[in-house]
Amino acid sequence: MNYLGNIRANSSRKTTYKGSYSLYNNQPKRRILVAGGAGFLGSHLCEALLNAGHQVICLDNFSTGLQRNIAHLRRLETFTTIAHDIVQPFDLQIDEIYNLACPASPPHYQSDPVHTTKTCVLGSLNLLELATRTGARILQASTSEVYGDPNVHPQVESYWGNVNPFGPRSCYDEGKRCAETLFFDFHKKHNVETKVVRIFNTYGPRMRPDDGRVVSNFIVQALKGEDITIYGDGSQTRSFCFVDDLIDGFIRMMASPSSLTGPVNLGNPGEFTIGELAEKVIGLTGSRSKIIHRPLPVDDPRQRRPDISLAMQELGWRPKVNLASGLLQTIGYFDHLLAQSTRELEELT
Repeated sequence: MNYLGNIRANSSRKTTYKGSYSLYNNQPKRRILVAGGAGFLGSHLCEALLNAGHQVICLDNFSTGLQRNIAHLRRLETFTTIAHDIVQPFDLQIDEIYNLACPASPPHYQSDPVHTTKTCVLGSLNLLELATRTGARILQASTSEVYGDPNVHPQVESYWGNVNPFGPRSCYDEGKRCAETLFFDFHKKHNVETKVVRIFNTYGPRMRPDDGRVVSNFIVQALKGEDITIYGDGSQTRSFCFVDDLIDGFIRMMASPSSLTGPVNLGNPGEFTIGELAEKVIGLTGSRSKIIHRPLPVDDPRQRRPDISLAMQELGWRPKVNLASGLLQTIGYFDHLLAQSTRELEELT
């Protein structure tokens, strides 16, 4: 069945987060810094925090973050944008910090690997020093990539990982591992209230069309009627978490007791092969795209699935959005975006 008729009818609606506002209801409103706030995840987080009544400062160097992601927030007096790279020190008075500032897709973080490492390490250091000066609680958005190509499945937080320290993905994988080290050492040495979450593959509206990650790649190719490219034989697995569920996990983690420092896995434990994902996207878009295969990239993980027992126990959190529902929302976003781009191109010619 081709769902694009219904998708197009609803694709212009803004995404509105409907998560755990109640976690903040009995707490004073806060001044919150979201580093990387114009990115895919950051913009959804800014929106959620604003909807909960907080003052939000979006800090972004706009290397991969987009102005359009936060355009609808600029009319709010409680929202401020600062163009800044966290590799450089800065000073603000804030109550909470979310560190989401780093390119997360391989094409983007590999385009300048040295700066990616600096963002992870020097950026985290600057934010932790800011938290030390201001007494702010700070959350680090780490990644399942710290597990590398795992020898333990599903991945539990106690697993140390299997990471190549000098491969093409190392700037991100090892950068995030070092960032975690800094967070735990600042907690121990300076008594900073730190939180660390490890994000597993997340998707949803506001992903970039050129993101290079598998969900956005497949959807854009299907909508354009292009061949869908699978790297490898398609048997490798991933677990896909819809963005609203992840943001709910962020907020729950930030509001948790100070004794819970993490790391805590946040992801959807439903496990799918890449081949299964491609077939789902083709079916949901009604596309006639064919699947083609290309060589598997170096160090691409064979399996990825989170054990979320800790998040369920300590945060009362588990994902609610199934893959088909989340894909339909994401397809609608990309369909609207591609149609808009086509109209703009036609107007210029």
